Amino acid sequence: MTITLDSLEPALSVRQVLTLERVLAGEPEVVAGASHLDRLVRWVHVAEAADVGVMLTGGEMVLTTGVLLAGDEDKQAEYVRSLHRAEAAAVVLGLGRAFPAAPDVMRRAAERCGLPMVVLHRPFPFAELTEEVQSRLVRRKFAAVSLSEAVRTELTALITAGAPLQRLLDEVARHSACPVVVTNLAHRVLGTAGERPAVDDVLRDWERIARQAGGTEGDGWIRAELGGRGERWGRIVLCGYRGDTATGRLLADRAAEALVLHRMLGGGTACSWEEQSAQSLLTDLVSGVVPARQLLPRARAAGLPVNRRTFVPLVVRDGDPARLERLLRLLGLPGLVAELADGATAVLLSLPRDQDAGALAAHFATRLRTETGPDHTVVAAAEPRAAWDDVPTGLREAQHVADAVADSSAVLHLPPVVRLKDVHLRGLVRLLRDDPHVQSFAERELDGLLRETDEDLLPVLRTYLATGRNKSRTAQLHHVSRPALYRRLESIQVRLGVDLDDFEQAASVHIALLAHDAQQQ
Repeated sequence: MTITLDSLEPALSVRQVLTLERVLAGEPEVVAGASHLDRLVRWVHVAEAADVGVMLTGGEMVLTTGVLLAGDEDKQAEYVRSLHRAEAAAVVLGLGRAFPAAPDVMRRAAERCGLPMVVLHRPFPFAELTEEVQSRLVRRKFAAVSLSEAVRTELTALITAGAPLQRLLDEVARHSACPVVVTNLAHRVLGTAGERPAVDDVLRDWERIARQAGGTEGDGWIRAELGGRGERWGRIVLCGYRGDTATGRLLADRAAEALVLHRMLGGGTACSWEEQSAQSLLTDLVSGVVPARQLLPRARAAGLPVNRRTFVPLVVRDGDPARLERLLRLLGLPGLVAELADGATAVLLSLPRDQDAGALAAHFATRLRTETGPDHTVVAAAEPRAAWDDVPTGLREAQHVADAVADSSAVLHLPPVVRLKDVHLRGLVRLLRDDPHVQSFAERELDGLLRETDEDLLPVLRTYLATGRNKSRTAQLHHVSRPALYRRLESIQVRLGVDLDDFEQAASVHIALLAHDAQQQ
């Protein structure tokens, strides 16, 4: 059975104790410290001695009839001060045996100390109150321990099964019923979990909120440090936790233990968690599944400047993400780097609007190609975007350009930063490859060859058109004689019903072939 926070009994504050049915029978009245009724009650203690404070450890609700205080105002005042020094939660005075009403001296002292003071107007067996509160507190503590062990067991099982960081955070968020954020020491967000709208609300102004709440656990902000061997490298924060602070701290500690274990057992370093965060963000931007506006809080929390910026979407072919990160830092260019699929790495630069975005992108590409060699790296780019909402389109355009020049033999003849205008027809076809009309056109033009299984005619056609219909070069590349090539070209023309010597017909087949190839990638 999984124990969640919904099954926990809430912590008992002084205010909640006063609403218990058994306590209401004593007609309680708060006569001092009314603004401090949300103090948590750790225990209930019956004490008449004037020096009761030495018996307490803090958080107790002290019950007394005042029989040893009657007639001595100094003792009455000292009794209250002693409770205050011991950090008692409240004092409850049963009227009747020693006092017909709340003693002014005790009431004034309690008000000055900020100690809630409650009087009971009807005779009330203290044993009943003690039993009721103690049983509730014991049940609460047992539930908290059970929750702690359940969380530890479930997280350990996930780690053993090789679960990623996100899966662990999702489990913590499920137990805490609030947004969960993992950051490095600079407050840069490495991971989040929880209901997406609530998480976005937290991230909207994350850096300011995190620094403002950095030293306190008020308003449900519970945090635990991440690190080991004397070195801290991050923290996990429960944001807006609605349970009591002690249980929240216990839950945060269990989560922190799991995250540290996850890292130690190969789940990654804090740096790799940053990479995963950037990868998740840029992948969502490229896919377009999540509107860009909804991803803005995540980008800001990930450390990307987003206010009054120019965004330059880049896709690097055969680029090492770690090398790209180092180069960005070396050049002082703010941006995110994330590995996509098929050897492509997305780089999103965020530049001040008064800087030359094109020149900086070219400088970045030139330095990169100098380090890796011009025949190994392609830096594809879209035009700079002034609006965040246009970034997904820009990233997809850069990805299309990178795909269009995937053939490394063309890299030497391209500029440092390749744009759509540099890839000409191939680039256009790549952009339109998912269009149903283009797909239908390719199928229609090449139908006679796509159904062919006996001869290797499609590669011959591809080479023939790519070499500008150079028969000698095509024969050489396919290691066949000229007469053999002529027979294959004749067969291709018959099957397609075209004349490849006619420029327009050859161009139509070439476009269809480019579209077909693009659709296969």
